Amino acid sequence: MVHGIVPPYLLENLAGTADSAYRHAAASAARSLAVDRPMRAVRLTLSLGDDDSLVAEFDPSPTRYIADAESTEVLPGRTVRSEGDPAVGDLAVDEAYDGLGATHAMLAEALGRDSVDGAGLPLEATVHFGERYDNAFWNGERMVFGDGDGEVFSRFTAAVSVIGHELGHGVVQYSSGLVYRGQSGALNESFCDVIGALVEQHSSGQSSEDASWLIGAGLFTDAVSGRALRSLAAPGSAYDDEVLGRDPQPGHLRDYVDTTDDNGGVHINSGIPNKAFHLLATSLGGPAWERPGRLWYDAAVRLRPTSDFADFATATVAVAGESGVKHLLEAVRAAWDGVGVDARA
Repeated sequence: MVHGIVPPYLLENLAGTADSAYRHAAASAARSLAVDRPMRAVRLTLSLGDDDSLVAEFDPSPTRYIADAESTEVLPGRTVRSEGDPAVGDLAVDEAYDGLGATHAMLAEALGRDSVDGAGLPLEATVHFGERYDNAFWNGERMVFGDGDGEVFSRFTAAVSVIGHELGHGVVQYSSGLVYRGQSGALNESFCDVIGALVEQHSSGQSSEDASWLIGAGLFTDAVSGRALRSLAAPGSAYDDEVLGRDPQPGHLRDYVDTTDDNGGVHINSGIPNKAFHLLATSLGGPAWERPGRLWYDAAVRLRPTSDFADFATATVAVAGESGVKHLLEAVRAAWDGVGVDARA
């Protein structure tokens, strides 16, 4: 199963536009959908530190390989940069290399996870995939990046949150294996959005208060009325564009969208657990990759493939309870209350 960062409904809106200003973008979106369609049909125990923080204990080094598909749809492509090699001057290659490194560093330093599989899996990526391909995805083995159409989407290596998000699907693959449909699929997408946000914040040294909480900032060209693909802080506010439509994400369970599109709304209803994490992180303050990120991760990797929102809320409450930190438990409960999800505990 391929998990693309750009939701199919957004590409469908773009492919269907009759606006002559987006002629190339519409064609690129249609081609991207055609490429994606057949590919859509793959715990560490944390200790409590003296300062009530959850502690991860090792920091391994990454092993990275970047390949160039040279505008074809043939994977893996030609290897153009390997671990330890200097920058090659190709923005997509060097951004992919740095983004893989930033994701590996956050997983290791903040969550105590050795690469996406927890056992040092080399991180591989392919850039320049397809002709003006409007997406990026994890295919179960590697990251794949398109260059965008240049009218609506820029290159997909430009946003480290996108790289973190897609590698997050690798973490899910090797841990809970959340089924990519309905609420379990929305949890899958949400967990990856959280990972993407944490990678961006960790690499920039941002606090919860200073972070943008955007996924995909920098992907849209200046022609688009939008900031990013999604916002954890304000689901439903990331874009509102004449061609792309309006961000459909809800931030509360009362607004849950029942749909058969998008695998049961996995990119839509993920806004609900996204907002819960944002509420938790900002209520605790400081770096989100510390207490809130570690707690969220430890709960997520305990999930079953068919877990729903209430299951995840229950798991986070359980992890908070095990910490013995009363205010952490209270903050977790308040975060889920804020989005209308009841923990079964």
